[in-house]
Amino acid sequence: MKRLLLLSLLVVTVLASGFAQTGKIKFEEYDLDNGLHVILQQDHTTPNIVVSVMYHVGSKNESPELTGFAHFFEHLMFEGTKNIPRHQYDKYVSRAGGELNANTSTDRTYYYELLPSNQLALGMWLESERMMHAKVEAIGIKTQKDVVIQEKKQSIDNRPYGKIMPETMKRAYLEHPYRWVVIGDEEHIRNAKDEDFVNFYKEFYVPNNAVLTICGDFKTEEAKKLVNDYFAEIPRGTKEIYRPSIVEPVKTKEVRDTVFDNIQLPAVIQAYHIPAIGTPDFYAVSMLGKLLTDGKSSRMNKTLVEEKQLALQMMAMPMPFEDPGLSLAFGIPNMGVDPMDLEKAMDIEFSTVREELISDNEFQKLRNKIENELVSSNATIEMRASNLATAYTYYKDADRVNKELEKYFAVTKEDIRDVAQKYFVSKNRVVLYYMPKQN
Repeated sequence: MKRLLLLSLLVVTVLASGFAQTGKIKFEEYDLDNGLHVILQQDHTTPNIVVSVMYHVGSKNESPELTGFAHFFEHLMFEGTKNIPRHQYDKYVSRAGGELNANTSTDRTYYYELLPSNQLALGMWLESERMMHAKVEAIGIKTQKDVVIQEKKQSIDNRPYGKIMPETMKRAYLEHPYRWVVIGDEEHIRNAKDEDFVNFYKEFYVPNNAVLTICGDFKTEEAKKLVNDYFAEIPRGTKEIYRPSIVEPVKTKEVRDTVFDNIQLPAVIQAYHIPAIGTPDFYAVSMLGKLLTDGKSSRMNKTLVEEKQLALQMMAMPMPFEDPGLSLAFGIPNMGVDPMDLEKAMDIEFSTVREELISDNEFQKLRNKIENELVSSNATIEMRASNLATAYTYYKDADRVNKELEKYFAVTKEDIRDVAQKYFVSKNRVVLYYMPKQN
């Protein structure tokens, strides 16, 4: 196992070095007549391929009365299809020596298979079956209702600090559909009718709402033929695809609250409204988050965890949402530390970055860290497939994967200070004290 791990790390290192030298990911893209966008990215380093489909549907596309559908379909799409018996979908992949998975966010749903390169046709067939012939029927719906409800209990309801996101989002957003979390409301899932799920499938799981990405060891002409064979005849969706146009009102007053839960140690959460992913300010906000809590040498870790010992852990992260999102600052006070003292110390850190430019040394470390992370993020075919699909889904520009570094490098020290002044102020935030339940 150790030998395999070392080999994997070596492969990633070699690939990362290659991308650092070439600087660009080369790919080909085109559209089918039914609206499906296709991205082909060759990499003959290993005899593997990734076949993936990203659908431009997440929790923000749901009805407020029927939340959790996007995540529900992440599960339902493995139930089987017209030509694949129930509970057999994943077995095709495992028997071929591959693996598969899926994930859902606020803005998109992503499915992929990692397969030996001689199984390209299998991956195409599986994803085309999912797109055209998925079984959205009573027995599968009932089964997955139980699975999803149980997952919610385990990951949110009964998990320490699991309710932080639901409690934060519903206070941060009053109108935008980001106000509910991806897993949705248990009662909505439980009470939804079969026809509600059928309608969701017909609206969103269509070729004109998807991007097919193939990365790895394949021949271009063979891949194009298989794309045509398996996807060209899938009908274009006829329903209007719902894209929420709701704009959350600008905040003018801090929202502050206390939540009690079954936890041992309290937490302090500060959630600041920030611009959407891909905007110039988002890149500056992202760099600010790294400055404050990314790594042992980050400001909040050095000051609040190591020097003052006010916190056991500090974290600050921007949420990469397609619409304007949040940046969360999260701290767990040390034993005996009043959460209010930790909050005041967190405020001082934000105040400092609002008032003073970061040092040249800190700025260069940020740029180096980002460059290393971006290179690593494209080092494997799995990562590349996801990044290319995301870039096209959000920006209709797959080549954004080659532009991210210049976007970050366009950020100046003044930009970091400016976004701190613009967004990281009390009137633009939610503050939660997450406290242990009192007996």
